[in-house]
Amino acid sequence: MTLKNKLGITDSSELARAEERISKKKALQMFEKGYLDTLNAGTFKALSEIHKYLFEDIYEFAGQIRDVNIAKGNFRFAPVMYLKVSLENIEKMPQNTFDEIVEKYVEMNIAHPYREGNGRSTRIWLDLILKKELNRVVDWSLVDKDDYLLAMERSPIKDVEIKVLLKAALTDKINDREVYMKGIDHSYYYEGYTLYQTKEL
Repeated sequence: MTLKNKLGITDSSELARAEERISKKKALQMFEKGYLDTLNAGTFKALSEIHKYLFEDIYEFAGQIRDVNIAKGNFRFAPVMYLKVSLENIEKMPQNTFDEIVEKYVEMNIAHPYREGNGRSTRIWLDLILKKELNRVVDWSLVDKDDYLLAMERSPIKDVEIKVLLKAALTDKINDREVYMKGIDHSYYYEGYTLYQTKEL
């Protein structure tokens, strides 16, 4: 099933390629214009603004909470009926230490508030919190994509793996464009188009 989109694309592979190309361009614009520095790190509003900016040229639902239940592989994300409350609770979570920040990131991934583009948006959101609180960001080129996918898949039960993985990739190059874009460059694989296709229930 191909999501309805503003581009009129009906082939899922073609849509994935167009989505990656456009979202990369928009992500770079966000960085170069200093847009991310205007957002309140750790809030759901900040995440929605990031998602809207990345995908507003592709989807009508950019920046809007999903109204359908979705799953990836055998994992079901937060049910729609509990999603709003879940997001309110996640926003209240502390973000003072590395462990707290990653725990908040894991919970946001479990919520998966959008129909598409959660991975890219949430990784930028994560780096925004790390930058504000710890003066660090993740160098995503140092994170193996298979290890990341497995760690994130297991994180709702045990988050030790994802913490170890991300801690080892922290860098103080918080204003480096190349470091920032590495996370976006890897986004096609991290979203898991071939491994874990998101499906509506």
